[in-house]
Amino acid sequence: MSTFMAKKETIERKWYVIDAAGKPLGKTAVAAATILRGKHRPEFTPHVDCGEFVIIINAKDAVLTGKKLTQKYYRRHSGYIGGLKEVQYKTLMATRPELAMELAVKGMLPHNTLGRTAATRLKVYAGAEHKQQAQQPVPYEA
Repeated sequence: MSTFMAKKETIERKWYVIDAAGKPLGKTAVAAATILRGKHRPEFTPHVDCGEFVIIINAKDAVLTGKKLTQKYYRRHSGYIGGLKEVQYKTLMATRPELAMELAVKGMLPHNTLGRTAATRLKVYAGAEHKQQAQQPVPYEA
């Protein structure tokens, strides 16, 4: 008996909606990364892009546990001397909750071409409305 290997061309991709309201940011990101990678499917193949589309709604209502709101920072560097920019997660969640969720999910994906293409299938919205009704997304509950 031979081992089954999934092919990118034969994968049928579905759309899933994850509601982040009242759930920890990290737990929501784990569920999204699992679906984007395709690890929830029985035909998962590590070297093939067999993930599906994910829509995360209510990102502004995601919860950070403990003291993460004040102690955790989003840092980026311009490349110039003294170019370090720091934003506290308290500010980030108030102004751009979509970015906080995207960063959490991207950090859980592989850092190669598979992860970059999987990240393009992620859609994050701060509110409860999204633009993908035509794709008939299915609610995802872990």
